Amino acid sequence: MSSKSKSLLSAGLSLSFFTLCSRILGLVREMTKAAFLGTSKYADAFGIAFMIPNLLRRLFAENAISVAFIPTFKGYLEERAPSPASQNDSSGKETVREFLSATLTLVTFLTTCVVVLGIFLTPLIVRIFLDNSDTHLIAETSILTRIMFPYLIVISIAAFFQGVLNGVKIFSPSGFTPVLFNSIVILATYVLTPIFTGDISDSELKAQMAARAMSVGVISGGLVQALFQLPFVLKTGWTFHFTSLKKAFSNEGTRRVIKLIVPTIIGMAAYQLNDVVSTALAGKAGTGIVSSLQYSLRLQELILGIFAVSIGTVILPDLSGLAKKGLWTDFNQMLIQASKIMALISIPITFLSLLCGEEIISLVYKSKKFSDESVHLTLVAFRMHIAGLFFIALNRIISPAFYAQGNTKSPTLAGILGFAVNIILAFLALLFHNDGTGSGIALALSVASFANTVFLFLFLRKNQNLNVKSVTFGTVFYALKLIILSLIACVPSYFVKNSVTPFFEGRGRLIGFGLPFAITALCYGTVGIALLVLTKDEIVHVIVNKIRKR
Repeated sequence: MSSKSKSLLSAGLSLSFFTLCSRILGLVREMTKAAFLGTSKYADAFGIAFMIPNLLRRLFAENAISVAFIPTFKGYLEERAPSPASQNDSSGKETVREFLSATLTLVTFLTTCVVVLGIFLTPLIVRIFLDNSDTHLIAETSILTRIMFPYLIVISIAAFFQGVLNGVKIFSPSGFTPVLFNSIVILATYVLTPIFTGDISDSELKAQMAARAMSVGVISGGLVQALFQLPFVLKTGWTFHFTSLKKAFSNEGTRRVIKLIVPTIIGMAAYQLNDVVSTALAGKAGTGIVSSLQYSLRLQELILGIFAVSIGTVILPDLSGLAKKGLWTDFNQMLIQASKIMALISIPITFLSLLCGEEIISLVYKSKKFSDESVHLTLVAFRMHIAGLFFIALNRIISPAFYAQGNTKSPTLAGILGFAVNIILAFLALLFHNDGTGSGIALALSVASFANTVFLFLFLRKNQNLNVKSVTFGTVFYALKLIILSLIACVPSYFVKNSVTPFFEGRGRLIGFGLPFAITALCYGTVGIALLVLTKDEIVHVIVNKIRKR
Protein backbone atom coordinates (compact mmCIF):
# COMPACT_ATOMS: atom_id res chain seq x y z
CA MET A 1 0.00 0.00 0.00
CA SER A 2 1.35 3.46 -0.94
CA SER A 3 2.06 6.11 1.72
CA LYS A 4 -0.74 8.23 0.22
CA SER A 5 -3.25 5.37 0.54
CA LYS A 6 -2.10 4.70 4.11
CA SER A 7 -2.51 8.38 4.93
CA LEU A 8 -6.05 8.45 3.53
CA LEU A 9 -6.92 5.21 5.34
CA SER A 10 -5.54 6.62 8.60
CA ALA A 11 -7.55 9.83 8.12
CA GLY A 12 -10.67 7.80 7.39
CA LEU A 13 -10.25 5.65 10.49
CA SER A 14 -9.63 8.64 12.77
CA LEU A 15 -12.66 10.42 11.31
CA SER A 16 -14.82 7.32 11.87
CA PHE A 17 -13.57 7.10 15.46
CA PHE A 18 -14.40 10.77 16.15
CA THR A 19 -17.81 10.33 14.49
CA LEU A 20 -18.58 7.39 16.78
CA CYS A 21 -17.40 9.39 19.82
CA SER A 22 -19.59 12.29 18.73
CA ARG A 23 -22.64 10.04 18.38
CA ILE A 24 -22.07 8.56 21.83
CA LEU A 25 -21.59 12.00 23.40
CA GLY A 26 -24.66 13.20 21.51
CA LEU A 27 -26.59 10.48 23.31
CA VAL A 28 -24.99 11.52 26.63
CA ARG A 29 -26.10 15.08 25.87
CA GLU A 30 -29.65 13.82 25.45
CA MET A 31 -29.30 11.83 28.68
CA THR A 32 -28.23 15.05 30.42
CA LYS A 33 -31.23 16.84 28.95
CA ALA A 34 -33.46 13.99 30.10
CA ALA A 35 -32.08 14.19 33.66
CA PHE A 36 -32.56 17.96 33.96
CA LEU A 37 -35.64 18.54 31.76
CA GLY A 38 -37.40 15.19 31.28
CA THR A 39 -40.36 15.58 28.93
CA SER A 40 -41.46 18.86 30.52
CA LYS A 41 -42.58 21.90 28.56
CA TYR A 42 -39.08 23.34 29.02
CA ALA A 43 -37.62 20.28 27.28
CA ASP A 44 -39.98 21.03 24.38
CA ALA A 45 -38.97 24.71 24.51
CA PHE A 46 -35.26 23.87 24.34
CA GLY A 47 -35.82 21.35 21.52
CA ILE A 48 -37.69 23.88 19.41
CA ALA A 49 -35.27 26.73 20.19
CA PHE A 50 -32.21 24.64 19.25
CA MET A 51 -33.86 23.20 16.14
CA ILE A 52 -34.26 26.64 14.47
CA PRO A 53 -30.57 27.70 14.16
CA ASN A 54 -29.50 24.05 13.80
CA LEU A 55 -31.82 23.64 10.81
CA LEU A 56 -30.31 26.71 9.13
CA ARG A 57 -26.83 25.34 9.88
CA ARG A 58 -27.60 22.02 8.18
CA LEU A 59 -29.34 23.65 5.26
CA PHE A 60 -26.82 26.38 4.44
CA ALA A 61 -23.48 25.95 6.26
CA GLU A 62 -22.96 22.20 5.81
CA ASN A 63 -24.56 22.17 2.37
CA ALA A 64 -22.51 25.13 1.13
CA ILE A 65 -19.23 23.67 2.36
CA SER A 66 -19.65 20.10 1.06
CA VAL A 67 -21.44 20.83 -2.24
CA ALA A 68 -19.97 24.16 -3.27
CA PHE A 69 -17.02 25.53 -1.29
CA ILE A 70 -14.74 22.45 -1.11
CA PRO A 71 -15.01 21.59 -4.86
CA THR A 72 -14.36 25.23 -5.79
CA PHE A 73 -11.44 25.57 -3.36
CA LYS A 74 -9.87 22.31 -4.57
CA GLY A 75 -10.30 23.51 -8.14
CA TYR A 76 -8.33 26.66 -7.30
CA LEU A 77 -5.60 24.61 -5.60
CA GLU A 78 -5.21 22.29 -8.59
CA GLU A 79 -5.36 25.01 -11.25
CA ARG A 80 -3.58 27.98 -9.67
CA ALA A 81 -1.67 27.37 -6.44
CA PRO A 82 -0.71 23.85 -5.33
CA SER A 83 0.86 25.20 -2.13
CA PRO A 84 0.82 28.55 -0.26
CA ALA A 85 4.55 28.14 0.35
CA SER A 86 5.32 27.75 -3.35
CA GLN A 87 7.43 30.56 -4.83
CA ASN A 88 5.85 30.15 -8.25
CA ASP A 89 2.67 31.82 -9.50
CA SER A 90 2.24 34.45 -6.80
CA SER A 91 -0.82 35.79 -8.66
CA GLY A 92 -2.43 32.35 -8.39
CA LYS A 93 -1.85 32.23 -4.64
CA GLU A 94 -3.27 35.72 -4.27
CA THR A 95 -6.37 34.68 -6.24
CA VAL A 96 -6.94 31.80 -3.78
CA ARG A 97 -6.49 34.14 -0.80
CA GLU A 98 -8.99 36.61 -2.32
CA PHE A 99 -11.47 33.77 -2.76
CA LEU A 100 -11.04 32.65 0.87
CA SER A 101 -11.39 36.23 2.15
CA ALA A 102 -14.48 36.81 0.00
CA THR A 103 -16.07 33.56 1.22
CA LEU A 104 -15.40 34.33 4.89
CA THR A 105 -16.86 37.83 4.46
CA LEU A 106 -19.91 36.50 2.63
CA VAL A 107 -20.56 33.75 5.21
CA THR A 108 -20.21 36.16 8.14
CA PHE A 109 -22.33 38.90 6.57
CA LEU A 110 -25.20 36.67 5.45
CA THR A 111 -25.41 34.67 8.68
CA THR A 112 -25.29 37.87 10.76
CA CYS A 113 -28.19 39.28 8.73
CA VAL A 114 -30.19 36.07 9.24
CA VAL A 115 -29.43 36.04 12.99
CA VAL A 116 -30.40 39.69 13.51
CA LEU A 117 -33.63 39.20 11.54
CA GLY A 118 -34.28 35.88 13.33
CA ILE A 119 -33.83 37.39 16.80
CA PHE A 120 -36.22 40.20 15.88
CA LEU A 121 -38.86 37.77 14.53
CA THR A 122 -38.35 35.05 17.19
CA PRO A 123 -41.73 35.52 18.97
CA LEU A 124 -43.51 35.04 15.63
CA ILE A 125 -41.36 32.07 14.61
CA VAL A 126 -41.87 30.08 17.84
CA ARG A 127 -45.65 30.50 17.61
CA ILE A 128 -45.55 28.19 14.58
CA PHE A 129 -44.41 25.35 16.86
CA LEU A 130 -46.39 25.96 20.04
CA ASP A 131 -49.92 26.28 21.37
CA ASN A 132 -50.53 30.03 21.17
CA SER A 133 -52.57 29.98 24.38
CA ASP A 134 -49.47 29.21 26.49
CA THR A 135 -47.93 32.69 26.54
CA HIS A 136 -45.38 31.79 29.24
CA LEU A 137 -43.99 28.91 27.16
CA ILE A 138 -43.85 31.12 24.05
CA ALA A 139 -41.93 33.76 26.03
CA GLU A 140 -39.47 31.21 27.44
CA THR A 141 -38.94 29.54 24.04
CA SER A 142 -38.25 32.99 22.59
CA ILE A 143 -35.57 33.64 25.24
CA LEU A 144 -33.88 30.28 24.53
CA THR A 145 -34.06 30.85 20.77
CA ARG A 146 -32.49 34.31 21.08
CA ILE A 147 -29.68 32.89 23.22
CA MET A 148 -28.91 30.21 20.64
CA PHE A 149 -29.55 32.05 17.35
CA PRO A 150 -25.95 33.44 17.18
CA TYR A 151 -24.86 29.79 17.10
CA LEU A 152 -25.57 30.01 13.36
CA ILE A 153 -22.80 32.62 12.88
CA VAL A 154 -20.05 30.80 14.80
CA ILE A 155 -20.92 27.36 13.43
CA SER A 156 -20.95 28.71 9.86
CA ILE A 157 -17.46 30.14 10.39
CA ALA A 158 -16.46 26.78 11.88
CA ALA A 159 -17.85 25.11 8.73
CA PHE A 160 -15.75 27.49 6.60
CA PHE A 161 -12.63 26.49 8.55
CA GLN A 162 -13.59 22.84 8.09
CA GLY A 163 -13.88 23.41 4.34
CA VAL A 164 -10.36 24.87 4.17
CA LEU A 165 -8.93 21.95 6.17
CA ASN A 166 -10.79 19.27 4.22
CA GLY A 167 -9.77 20.97 0.97
CA VAL A 168 -6.12 20.31 1.85
CA LYS A 169 -6.99 16.79 3.13
CA ILE A 170 -6.82 17.49 6.87
CA PHE A 171 -9.83 15.83 8.54
CA SER A 172 -9.12 15.06 12.19
CA PRO A 173 -9.53 18.59 13.71
CA SER A 174 -12.97 18.99 12.11
CA GLY A 175 -13.93 15.46 13.09
CA PHE A 176 -13.06 16.21 16.71
CA THR A 177 -15.10 19.45 17.00
CA PRO A 178 -18.50 17.74 17.48
CA VAL A 179 -16.95 15.86 20.42
CA LEU A 180 -15.94 19.23 21.90
CA PHE A 181 -19.39 20.69 21.26
CA ASN A 182 -21.29 17.90 23.00
CA SER A 183 -18.81 17.90 25.91
CA ILE A 184 -19.24 21.65 26.45
CA VAL A 185 -23.06 21.45 26.37
CA ILE A 186 -22.99 18.65 28.95
CA LEU A 187 -20.48 20.48 31.15
CA ALA A 188 -22.36 23.79 30.92
CA THR A 189 -25.60 22.11 32.00
CA TYR A 190 -24.05 20.57 35.10
CA VAL A 191 -21.99 23.65 36.05
CA LEU A 192 -24.36 26.52 35.21
CA THR A 193 -27.68 25.05 36.37
CA PRO A 194 -26.77 25.20 40.11
CA ILE A 195 -25.42 28.74 39.59
CA PHE A 196 -28.59 29.89 37.83
CA THR A 197 -30.95 28.23 40.35
CA GLY A 198 -29.08 29.08 43.56
CA ASP A 199 -31.20 28.10 46.57
CA ILE A 200 -34.41 27.74 44.54
CA SER A 201 -36.30 24.58 45.42
CA ASP A 202 -39.12 24.85 42.86
CA SER A 203 -38.61 21.95 40.40
CA GLU A 204 -40.28 23.74 37.48
CA LEU A 205 -38.08 26.80 37.90
CA LYS A 206 -35.02 24.54 38.12
CA ALA A 207 -35.97 22.96 34.79
CA GLN A 208 -36.40 26.43 33.30
CA MET A 209 -32.92 27.46 34.42
CA ALA A 210 -31.43 24.14 33.23
CA ALA A 211 -32.80 24.83 29.75
CA ARG A 212 -31.09 28.23 29.78
CA ALA A 213 -27.84 26.63 30.99
CA MET A 214 -27.96 24.17 28.07
CA SER A 215 -28.62 27.08 25.69
CA VAL A 216 -25.50 28.87 26.94
CA GLY A 217 -23.64 25.59 26.42
CA VAL A 218 -24.80 25.46 22.78
CA ILE A 219 -23.52 28.93 21.87
CA SER A 220 -20.29 28.31 23.83
CA GLY A 221 -19.79 24.96 22.12
CA GLY A 222 -20.26 26.50 18.68
CA LEU A 223 -17.70 29.21 19.46
CA VAL A 224 -15.16 26.60 20.62
CA GLN A 225 -15.74 24.59 17.42
CA ALA A 226 -14.60 27.59 15.39
CA LEU A 227 -11.70 28.64 17.65
CA PHE A 228 -10.34 25.08 17.93
CA GLN A 229 -9.93 24.77 14.15
CA LEU A 230 -8.39 28.22 13.57
CA PRO A 231 -4.77 27.30 14.54
CA PHE A 232 -4.91 24.25 12.24
CA VAL A 233 -6.20 26.45 9.39
CA LEU A 234 -3.43 29.02 9.91
CA LYS A 235 -0.89 26.18 9.99
CA THR A 236 -1.85 25.29 6.39
CA GLY A 237 -0.35 28.62 5.29
CA TRP A 238 -3.53 29.96 3.73
CA THR A 239 -4.38 33.37 5.19
CA PHE A 240 -7.53 35.42 4.74
CA HIS A 241 -9.24 38.51 6.08
CA PHE A 242 -12.53 40.37 5.92
CA THR A 243 -12.97 42.28 2.67
CA SER A 244 -15.56 44.68 1.25
CA LEU A 245 -19.04 43.34 0.44
CA LYS A 246 -18.59 44.49 -3.16
CA LYS A 247 -15.49 42.29 -3.54
CA ALA A 248 -17.18 39.42 -1.69
CA PHE A 249 -20.23 39.34 -3.96
CA SER A 250 -18.30 39.98 -7.20
CA ASN A 251 -15.52 37.43 -6.60
CA GLU A 252 -15.48 34.77 -9.31
CA GLY A 253 -15.13 31.94 -6.79
CA THR A 254 -17.94 33.03 -4.47
CA ARG A 255 -20.24 33.50 -7.45
CA ARG A 256 -19.42 29.94 -8.49
CA VAL A 257 -20.18 28.74 -4.95
CA ILE A 258 -23.57 30.49 -4.98
CA LYS A 259 -24.35 29.03 -8.41
CA LEU A 260 -23.54 25.52 -7.18
CA ILE A 261 -25.41 25.72 -3.88
CA VAL A 262 -28.77 27.16 -4.94
CA PRO A 263 -30.07 24.05 -6.81
CA THR A 264 -29.07 21.68 -3.99
CA ILE A 265 -30.81 23.76 -1.32
CA ILE A 266 -34.19 22.73 -2.76
CA GLY A 267 -33.50 19.02 -2.29
CA MET A 268 -31.89 19.56 1.11
CA ALA A 269 -34.78 21.77 2.20
CA ALA A 270 -37.27 18.99 1.49
CA TYR A 271 -35.31 16.60 3.71
CA GLN A 272 -34.71 19.11 6.51
CA LEU A 273 -38.30 20.38 6.48
CA ASN A 274 -39.36 16.95 7.71
CA ASP A 275 -38.00 17.97 11.13
CA VAL A 276 -39.59 21.40 11.01
CA VAL A 277 -43.11 20.32 10.10
CA SER A 278 -43.02 17.25 12.36
CA THR A 279 -41.86 19.44 15.27
CA ALA A 280 -44.53 22.03 14.52
CA LEU A 281 -47.24 19.34 14.59
CA ALA A 282 -45.74 17.71 17.71
CA GLY A 283 -45.61 21.06 19.52
CA LYS A 284 -49.34 21.43 19.08
CA ALA A 285 -50.11 17.81 20.05
CA GLY A 286 -49.33 18.24 23.75
CA THR A 287 -46.61 18.76 26.36
CA GLY A 288 -43.63 16.43 26.10
CA ILE A 289 -44.33 15.24 22.55
CA VAL A 290 -41.50 17.25 20.95
CA SER A 291 -38.90 16.10 23.48
CA SER A 292 -40.05 12.45 23.50
CA LEU A 293 -39.71 12.31 19.70
CA GLN A 294 -36.22 13.82 19.94
CA TYR A 295 -35.13 11.35 22.64
CA SER A 296 -36.38 8.50 20.46
CA LEU A 297 -34.69 9.78 17.31
CA ARG A 298 -31.38 10.21 19.15
CA LEU A 299 -31.37 6.48 19.97
CA GLN A 300 -32.16 5.63 16.37
CA GLU A 301 -29.43 7.98 15.11
CA LEU A 302 -26.87 6.29 17.35
CA ILE A 303 -27.72 2.89 15.88
CA LEU A 304 -27.58 4.28 12.33
CA GLY A 305 -24.33 6.11 13.04
CA ILE A 306 -22.60 2.94 14.17
CA PHE A 307 -23.25 0.90 11.03
CA ALA A 308 -25.47 2.43 8.32
CA VAL A 309 -23.54 5.63 7.65
CA SER A 310 -20.22 3.77 7.75
CA ILE A 311 -21.30 1.10 5.26
CA GLY A 312 -22.84 3.72 2.94
CA THR A 313 -19.65 5.79 3.00
CA VAL A 314 -17.38 2.79 2.43
CA ILE A 315 -19.19 1.40 -0.62
CA LEU A 316 -19.55 4.75 -2.47
CA PRO A 317 -15.94 4.86 -3.81
CA ASP A 318 -16.16 1.19 -4.88
CA LEU A 319 -19.49 1.72 -6.63
CA SER A 320 -18.14 4.85 -8.34
CA GLY A 321 -15.11 2.93 -9.61
CA LEU A 322 -17.26 0.08 -10.95
CA ALA A 323 -19.65 2.54 -12.64
CA LYS A 324 -16.80 4.40 -14.36
CA LYS A 325 -15.34 1.12 -15.66
CA GLY A 326 -18.78 -0.06 -16.81
CA LEU A 327 -18.59 -3.21 -14.66
CA TRP A 328 -22.33 -3.32 -14.07
CA THR A 329 -22.48 -7.00 -13.07
CA ASP A 330 -20.03 -6.35 -10.23
CA PHE A 331 -21.88 -3.10 -9.41
CA ASN A 332 -25.15 -5.05 -9.20
CA GLN A 333 -23.59 -7.76 -7.01
CA MET A 334 -22.03 -5.22 -4.62
CA LEU A 335 -25.36 -3.41 -4.28
CA ILE A 336 -27.21 -6.65 -3.47
CA GLN A 337 -24.57 -7.71 -0.95
CA ALA A 338 -24.52 -4.29 0.76
CA SER A 339 -28.33 -4.25 0.99
CA LYS A 340 -28.35 -7.72 2.53
CA ILE A 341 -25.64 -6.80 5.05
CA MET A 342 -27.76 -3.80 6.05
CA ALA A 343 -30.78 -6.08 6.46
CA LEU A 344 -28.73 -8.58 8.51
CA ILE A 345 -27.85 -5.82 10.98
CA SER A 346 -30.95 -3.61 11.08
CA ILE A 347 -33.80 -6.16 11.10
CA PRO A 348 -32.61 -8.18 14.15
CA ILE A 349 -31.84 -4.90 15.97
CA THR A 350 -35.37 -3.71 15.18
CA PHE A 351 -36.99 -6.75 16.77
CA LEU A 352 -34.69 -6.65 19.80
CA SER A 353 -35.55 -2.95 20.25
CA LEU A 354 -39.26 -3.71 20.05
CA LEU A 355 -38.86 -6.49 22.61
CA CYS A 356 -36.71 -4.47 25.05
CA GLY A 357 -37.69 -0.90 24.23
CA GLU A 358 -38.78 -0.06 27.77
CA GLU A 359 -35.55 -1.41 29.27
CA ILE A 360 -33.40 0.46 26.72
CA ILE A 361 -35.14 3.81 27.28
CA SER A 362 -35.18 3.41 31.08
CA LEU A 363 -31.51 2.42 31.10
CA VAL A 364 -30.44 5.37 28.94
CA TYR A 365 -32.74 8.16 30.09
CA LYS A 366 -34.59 7.43 33.33
CA SER A 367 -33.31 9.69 36.12
CA LYS A 368 -34.39 12.78 38.06
CA LYS A 369 -36.88 14.60 35.80
CA PHE A 370 -37.33 11.67 33.39
CA SER A 371 -40.33 9.95 35.00
CA ASP A 372 -42.38 6.85 34.18
CA GLU A 373 -44.62 9.07 32.06
CA SER A 374 -41.54 10.26 30.15
CA VAL A 375 -40.52 6.63 29.58
CA HIS A 376 -44.01 5.85 28.26
CA LEU A 377 -44.07 8.83 25.87
CA THR A 378 -40.60 8.04 24.52
CA LEU A 379 -41.33 4.30 24.26
CA VAL A 380 -44.43 4.89 22.14
CA ALA A 381 -42.43 7.07 19.76
CA PHE A 382 -39.42 4.73 19.75
CA ARG A 383 -41.50 1.69 18.74
CA MET A 384 -42.84 3.59 15.74
CA HIS A 385 -39.46 5.09 14.80
CA ILE A 386 -37.54 1.80 15.07
CA ALA A 387 -40.06 0.13 12.72
CA GLY A 388 -38.55 2.23 9.92
CA LEU A 389 -34.91 1.49 10.80
CA PHE A 390 -34.36 -0.99 7.95
CA PHE A 391 -35.74 1.41 5.33
CA ILE A 392 -33.69 4.36 6.58
CA ALA A 393 -30.58 2.14 6.59
CA LEU A 394 -31.38 0.80 3.11
CA ASN A 395 -31.74 4.35 1.78
CA ARG A 396 -28.13 4.97 2.91
CA ILE A 397 -27.09 2.14 0.57
CA ILE A 398 -29.32 2.82 -2.46
CA SER A 399 -28.64 6.58 -2.60
CA PRO A 400 -24.86 6.08 -3.11
CA ALA A 401 -25.75 3.85 -6.09
CA PHE A 402 -27.16 6.98 -7.78
CA TYR A 403 -24.31 9.23 -6.67
CA ALA A 404 -21.81 6.72 -8.08
CA GLN A 405 -23.44 7.23 -11.49
CA GLY A 406 -23.35 11.02 -11.14
CA ASN A 407 -27.13 11.13 -10.62
CA THR A 408 -28.17 13.46 -7.79
CA LYS A 409 -31.65 14.30 -9.11
CA SER A 410 -33.29 10.93 -8.45
CA PRO A 411 -32.40 10.72 -4.71
CA THR A 412 -33.47 14.38 -4.34
CA LEU A 413 -36.84 13.69 -5.98
CA ALA A 414 -37.30 10.57 -3.83
CA GLY A 415 -36.56 12.71 -0.76
CA ILE A 416 -39.14 15.31 -1.78
CA LEU A 417 -41.80 12.63 -2.36
CA GLY A 418 -40.93 10.99 0.98
CA PHE A 419 -41.26 14.38 2.66
CA ALA A 420 -44.73 14.81 1.14
CA VAL A 421 -45.80 11.39 2.44
CA ASN A 422 -44.47 12.18 5.93
CA ILE A 423 -46.23 15.54 6.22
CA ILE A 424 -49.58 14.28 4.91
CA LEU A 425 -49.59 11.27 7.27
CA ALA A 426 -48.38 13.28 10.27
CA PHE A 427 -51.07 15.90 9.69
CA LEU A 428 -53.76 13.20 9.37
CA ALA A 429 -52.49 11.51 12.55
CA LEU A 430 -52.75 14.79 14.48
CA LEU A 431 -56.17 15.50 13.04
CA PHE A 432 -57.81 12.08 13.51
CA HIS A 433 -55.64 10.17 16.01
CA ASN A 434 -54.22 12.56 18.60
CA ASP A 435 -53.88 10.21 21.58
CA GLY A 436 -51.62 12.52 23.59
CA THR A 437 -48.43 10.79 22.36
CA GLY A 438 -46.24 11.21 19.31
CA SER A 439 -47.05 7.74 17.93
CA GLY A 440 -48.80 9.00 14.79
CA ILE A 441 -46.04 11.49 13.94
CA ALA A 442 -43.32 8.87 14.54
CA LEU A 443 -45.16 6.27 12.44
CA ALA A 444 -45.56 8.82 9.64
CA LEU A 445 -41.77 9.20 9.49
CA SER A 446 -41.25 5.42 9.27
CA VAL A 447 -43.86 5.06 6.51
CA ALA A 448 -42.23 7.98 4.66
CA SER A 449 -38.85 6.18 4.89
CA PHE A 450 -40.48 3.09 3.37
CA ALA A 451 -41.97 5.28 0.60
CA ASN A 452 -38.55 6.82 -0.02
CA THR A 453 -37.07 3.33 -0.44
CA VAL A 454 -39.80 2.37 -2.93
CA PHE A 455 -39.21 5.53 -4.97
CA LEU A 456 -35.45 4.91 -5.01
CA PHE A 457 -35.94 1.38 -6.36
CA LEU A 458 -38.39 2.65 -8.98
CA PHE A 459 -35.92 5.31 -10.14
CA LEU A 460 -33.12 2.73 -10.16
CA ARG A 461 -34.99 0.91 -12.93
CA LYS A 462 -34.16 3.74 -15.35
CA ASN A 463 -30.59 2.43 -15.56
CA GLN A 464 -30.83 -0.33 -18.16
CA ASN A 465 -27.36 -1.59 -17.27
CA LEU A 466 -28.56 -2.70 -13.84
CA ASN A 467 -30.58 -5.82 -13.06
CA VAL A 468 -32.88 -3.98 -10.66
CA LYS A 469 -35.21 -6.95 -10.38
CA SER A 470 -32.45 -9.09 -8.85
CA VAL A 471 -31.54 -6.28 -6.41
CA THR A 472 -35.19 -5.79 -5.43
CA PHE A 473 -36.21 -9.42 -5.05
CA GLY A 474 -32.89 -10.42 -3.52
CA THR A 475 -33.25 -7.75 -0.82
CA VAL A 476 -36.97 -8.41 -0.20
CA PHE A 477 -36.66 -12.20 0.14
CA TYR A 478 -33.61 -11.92 2.36
CA ALA A 479 -35.41 -9.35 4.54
CA LEU A 480 -38.42 -11.66 4.86
CA LYS A 481 -36.14 -14.51 5.92
CA LEU A 482 -34.57 -12.33 8.62
CA ILE A 483 -38.00 -11.19 9.84
CA ILE A 484 -39.04 -14.84 10.33
CA LEU A 485 -35.76 -15.76 12.06
CA SER A 486 -36.00 -12.67 14.30
CA LEU A 487 -39.56 -13.55 15.31
CA ILE A 488 -38.44 -17.08 16.20
CA ALA A 489 -35.54 -15.70 18.27
CA CYS A 490 -37.96 -13.35 20.06
CA VAL A 491 -40.05 -16.21 21.51
CA PRO A 492 -37.52 -17.68 23.99
CA SER A 493 -36.09 -14.20 24.60
CA TYR A 494 -39.52 -12.94 25.65
CA PHE A 495 -39.85 -15.64 28.32
CA VAL A 496 -36.27 -15.09 29.50
CA LYS A 497 -36.91 -11.36 29.89
CA ASN A 498 -40.10 -11.91 31.88
CA SER A 499 -38.31 -14.43 34.12
CA VAL A 500 -35.26 -12.30 35.00
CA THR A 501 -36.84 -8.82 35.20
CA PRO A 502 -38.59 -9.34 38.60
CA PHE A 503 -35.33 -10.59 40.13
CA PHE A 504 -33.43 -7.35 39.32
CA GLU A 505 -36.32 -4.95 39.76
CA GLY A 506 -35.72 -2.04 42.15
CA ARG A 507 -31.93 -2.46 42.23
CA GLY A 508 -31.05 0.80 40.53
CA ARG A 509 -31.09 1.83 36.90
CA LEU A 510 -27.94 0.02 35.76
CA ILE A 511 -28.80 -3.31 37.38
CA GLY A 512 -32.60 -3.04 37.31
CA PHE A 513 -32.80 -2.33 33.56
CA GLY A 514 -29.30 -3.05 32.25
CA LEU A 515 -28.94 -6.68 33.36
CA PRO A 516 -32.39 -7.84 32.12
CA PHE A 517 -31.64 -6.19 28.77
CA ALA A 518 -28.15 -7.72 28.58
CA ILE A 519 -29.41 -11.24 29.44
CA THR A 520 -32.32 -10.95 26.98
CA ALA A 521 -30.00 -9.62 24.24
CA LEU A 522 -27.56 -12.48 24.89
CA CYS A 523 -30.36 -15.07 24.56
CA TYR A 524 -31.72 -13.33 21.44
CA GLY A 525 -28.28 -13.11 19.83
CA THR A 526 -27.40 -16.74 20.62
CA VAL A 527 -30.65 -18.08 19.14
CA GLY A 528 -30.37 -15.73 16.15
CA ILE A 529 -26.79 -16.76 15.31
CA ALA A 530 -27.70 -20.45 15.69
CA LEU A 531 -30.60 -19.97 13.25
CA LEU A 532 -28.34 -18.21 10.74
CA VAL A 533 -25.80 -21.04 10.95
CA LEU A 534 -28.50 -23.72 10.62
CA THR A 535 -29.96 -22.00 7.54
CA LYS A 536 -26.42 -21.62 6.08
CA ASP A 537 -26.87 -17.88 5.66
CA GLU A 538 -24.93 -16.62 2.63
CA ILE A 539 -24.01 -13.20 4.08
CA VAL A 540 -22.69 -14.70 7.31
CA HIS A 541 -20.60 -17.03 5.15
CA VAL A 542 -19.17 -14.06 3.18
CA ILE A 543 -18.36 -12.12 6.39
CA VAL A 544 -16.67 -15.16 8.00
CA ASN A 545 -14.53 -15.73 4.89
CA LYS A 546 -13.41 -12.08 4.85
CA ILE A 547 -12.46 -12.26 8.53
CA ARG A 548 -10.47 -15.48 7.93
CA LYS A 549 -8.57 -13.89 5.02
CA ARG A 550 -7.44 -11.06 7.29
